Amino acid sequence: MKKMRLRTKIIIAVIAVVIIIYCIIGNVIVSAALVPDFMRKLEAFDRVTEQSYSEMVQTDEISENMKAASEKTKAVLGNAGGFKEKITSYDGYELIAACFRQPEPEGKPWAVLLHGYTGWKEEMYHHAAEYYGRGFNVLCPDLRCQGESEGDFIGMGWTDREDVILWINNILAAYPDAEIVVQGESMGASCALMLNGLNLPENIVCLISDCAYSDSVTMFRKQLRDWFSLPDLGFISSARLWLRIRGGYDLKDASALNEVAKGSVPTLFIHGDQDRIVPVEAAGELYEASCASEKELLIVEGAGHVQSCYKDPETYYTKIFDFIGKYISFE
Repeated sequence: MKKMRLRTKIIIAVIAVVIIIYCIIGNVIVSAALVPDFMRKLEAFDRVTEQSYSEMVQTDEISENMKAASEKTKAVLGNAGGFKEKITSYDGYELIAACFRQPEPEGKPWAVLLHGYTGWKEEMYHHAAEYYGRGFNVLCPDLRCQGESEGDFIGMGWTDREDVILWINNILAAYPDAEIVVQGESMGASCALMLNGLNLPENIVCLISDCAYSDSVTMFRKQLRDWFSLPDLGFISSARLWLRIRGGYDLKDASALNEVAKGSVPTLFIHGDQDRIVPVEAAGELYEASCASEKELLIVEGAGHVQSCYKDPETYYTKIFDFIGKYISFE
């Protein structure tokens, strides 16, 4: 009897230890994947950056087009008189954006450009130059917990979508009749698509999605394996629990695949067929699930993750501005 009680205590103790370890790992995963400062302490930020770069397509053509885009960006935005805007999120964080307004902004369309995971607003400046050069006012926000914006956790597009609406309302407060295009890359693209689940102002005329992932849980699981060399083993469930407790949202809710079925904003989906970070199949899934009043899909051959604009810039921007031109006049 004593041996049985001892065995029972040992089993209970082992189970308790396993549960504690399970919870600790889930909690650490949340910080390691969604808190940039914690990522830097673990050197995960540099590892993620290096691995992401290694997964890009490396060709002379892409390198040359990147250099040309950089030079054009400096030439166009260097004379645009950009400045910073600040707003406060619904949960009290200060959010920062770069704004490039036309000399006579009244009556001009707006482009809101959203960067990707662990990114910052400056990553969208090459797109900003293209829009600005065609007569658009441009807003490039730092999404929460990234760049200069405050926040406890990266929002994976879910909490960010509410922040984007605040930025849009900020534009509309000054320019009530503004026509607005929202374009995003990677996580920013998923955020743009997730806007469909909200009650959107009619001022948003179309969405441009470049390499969006279909849902955050699938992406989280892939990066857990690729970036941190960890199998799931149920850790995603633990991470979801801790994120609900600490961050106030469920990773499972952050699903562009679910949200595109809830709205009708015209949408252009773009993806590179050599994307090794977000599989190109995600674009087809999102396109098929979308209930947009009008939708188009562009797959760019030979392009890696968010590299379509560098692989074939002429096709890329022609497609984007032809699509936008169906809904608004510009230039």
